[in-house]
Amino acid sequence: MGDFLLGALALMLVIEGLLPFLSPGTWREVFERAIRMSDGQIRFLGLSSMLVGLLLLAVFWR
Repeated sequence: MGDFLLGALALMLVIEGLLPFLSPGTWREVFERAIRMSDGQIRFLGLSSMLVGLLLLAVFWR
């Protein structure tokens, strides 16, 4: 189980690093927009991301 979680973390880091590597200007604009968001908007995005992730795990875990 630990190997699986470490692999998932590694894959997440690779995916998260793609945008700043391929298009740093776009990444900067996205980051600046995120800074201007309210706490509620950021929480909603975090919750949405977690729910989509859980849904994908439920669908593909079988």
